[in-house]
Amino acid sequence: MRAVIQRVTRGSVRVGDSIVGAIGPGLVILLGVHGDDDERDVAWLAHKVAGLRIFEDDEGKMNRSLLDIGGAALVVSQFTLYGDARRGRRPSFAEAAPPDVAEPLVARFAELLAAEGVAQVETGRFQAMMLVEILNDGPVTIIIDSEVSRRGNLKE
Repeated sequence: MRAVIQRVTRGSVRVGDSIVGAIGPGLVILLGVHGDDDERDVAWLAHKVAGLRIFEDDEGKMNRSLLDIGGAALVVSQFTLYGDARRGRRPSFAEAAPPDVAEPLVARFAELLAAEGVAQVETGRFQAMMLVEILNDGPVTIIIDSEVSRRGNLKE
């Protein structure tokens, strides 16, 4: 799994004329699922993201997690994170999981974030054309690759 994590003051996802997910302070997580990903990748990444210390403490240091601040999470499935544009001009998405594999893993990631203690977890709509609004705070953007199933267990 690949996650692009952005610390935000707010974020939302619109499909057509409807807002399908919206949060205040917290994280917008653009989530790509690799064809080899499984439950281990999902569990590792959800735990990692919930505890990731990228929010400032009283001294201005990145020392607080989403759980520490009581922040929200907006999870947006994005298969294009596995786009490979090294050859030619059109990206290949061959490494991205097919929809029938990716959709339940994205849903499971959102469930596990909530199970970790994230009070509000919102999602986009799988396979929909979405307009994503991200008001990046900082800006702070972190990229995490999980690849547990391809490289063995990763440390926290």
